[in-house]
Amino acid sequence: MKQLLKDLIRTKPTLEHGERAAAEVLAGYFQQHGIEAAVDIWDDKRANITAHIKSDGQKPALLFGAHLDVVPAGQEAWQSPPFEPAERDGRIYGRGSTDMKGGLSAAATAIVEILEEGFPLQGDLILTATAGEETDSCGVYRFVERYKNKLPNLVGVIVPEPTDFTIVTAHRGICWLRIITHGRTAHSSMPQTGVNAVMKMNRLITHLTEMQLIHTPDPLLGSPSMSINRIEGGNAPNVVPDRCWIQVDIRVVPGLEPEDVIEQIRGLCTRLAGEDSDFRADIELIRAVPALHVEEDSSFVQTVCKAVDIDKTVAVGYTTDGPHFAQLGAPLVIFGPGHSHVCHKPDECVEIQDLEKGKQYFKKIIRAFLA
Repeated sequence: MKQLLKDLIRTKPTLEHGERAAAEVLAGYFQQHGIEAAVDIWDDKRANITAHIKSDGQKPALLFGAHLDVVPAGQEAWQSPPFEPAERDGRIYGRGSTDMKGGLSAAATAIVEILEEGFPLQGDLILTATAGEETDSCGVYRFVERYKNKLPNLVGVIVPEPTDFTIVTAHRGICWLRIITHGRTAHSSMPQTGVNAVMKMNRLITHLTEMQLIHTPDPLLGSPSMSINRIEGGNAPNVVPDRCWIQVDIRVVPGLEPEDVIEQIRGLCTRLAGEDSDFRADIELIRAVPALHVEEDSSFVQTVCKAVDIDKTVAVGYTTDGPHFAQLGAPLVIFGPGHSHVCHKPDECVEIQDLEKGKQYFKKIIRAFLA
């Protein structure tokens, strides 16, 4: 399991490099243990992998749904190179060790050990690991489209994201926007003859940071959040910029749809344009993922809780591919090893004891549904 995790980290499956190498590593691991796995490759470097262990079909199938990709390592210093896994102090360090190569490795190893122990499956056992969860969910869209009419009846889906072994049944959704302000170029020695798109954006950002989206607070997930995470404008230091854009990450709660968010921000832009005839802005939707809410008293959720001896579920503010897997028509939970607070940070790591614990938990869940 540790070696599999280290091998996956080394593949560096960022958007730039793609997930193909990671998919091939995981396929090789399964094939070493006599399990066939199909690697679906597109655009040369993007890939999903799916292993389907068939049974006599007495019971519905269980699906583990993971992702292969990771975010870039960033510019901050790491104690050790982010894509050269390091084992120290009872942890494995490296980009993706927690999010979510740790959970993926634990689930894959649990499946291998279950089969090697001779456990008689009464329902199919499936693991898929998909591309692009950190960017556009392209892999899970592709998986659902290709497999939704080919999969056996599912009892449920386990998404082994790092939840520190809490059982997550609700999370906020995503609304990613690109907002562009427009201006008019001029020589920077005569700025009054142009319209500075960066300054227009500055005004918009000031209002966005003060903006409260109109919504109905959710009893589990509370209120939406907004974070302005990218900005770019201008072409040269001596030219008044005629264009500036930002990317905004808005996490939505049930009842607040991307269309509602866009309408409210467009209303703000209309108000600013009414106060300033030179203000002009466009809004583009980059990505949308709905909020997730699985009934905690469903038989699937309660069986998972019983299998791992956890008596309650939680709601979280981050977002996963769970809502896309939910399109398969089965209930799901998000559950796995690792602390979410170390995700996307320098020196990302996972406790080795948590990997082992996760593997054992996943084996218990498999037995609970497929025995």
